[in-house]
Amino acid sequence: LTALSAPAYAQDEAGSDITISGGAEVTTDYRFRGFTQSNEESAVQGTIGLSHSSGLYVGTWGSSIGFGNGTEIDVYGGYKTEVSPGITFDVGATAYLYPGAGDNTTILEPYASVSGSLGPISAKVGGAFAPSGQNALGDDSAVYVYTDLSTGVPGTPVTVMGHVGYAKSDSFLGGPDGDTMDYMVGASASYQNLTFS
Repeated sequence: LTALSAPAYAQDEAGSDITISGGAEVTTDYRFRGFTQSNEESAVQGTIGLSHSSGLYVGTWGSSIGFGNGTEIDVYGGYKTEVSPGITFDVGATAYLYPGAGDNTTILEPYASVSGSLGPISAKVGGAFAPSGQNALGDDSAVYVYTDLSTGVPGTPVTVMGHVGYAKSDSFLGGPDGDTMDYMVGASASYQNLTFS
């Protein structure tokens, strides 16, 4: 998967406790937990977020998709704090919205993660849970757990990264047992305000 993106920019006025960030991306295939959301076609994506020095944050992210009305809009909010030196805890929820695709398509998914550094390696472990009873899920629920690792290559602008995730669902997701795994191995390099991965 290759992507050309403008990384998030930050605007933090002097004396302000609020930071505004955002960015845009063009990707050859929008994949969510291993599954294409754009029918293996390119997608245009964008994000904007607002964070407070207290650790509270809200934001939205959007992408073109290959189903429904062709648009996904995610609205999220949460709280992030350093629980010990170098260890950050993040908890929140995401609402997945599909404008124009009907009233029963929104999915709400709480999440939590812990991230930190192991020497030169940045690591993150997290999970998300979509409870049953939501109109878009019916009586089904789903859980997703994952880990991410990344490290910079010394003397270069290159970062190498890896991801492994596991999803378990009451539905037929991934096979008769309703479980599936996804993975990613990649690299990214930045030049001024652009990142290629």
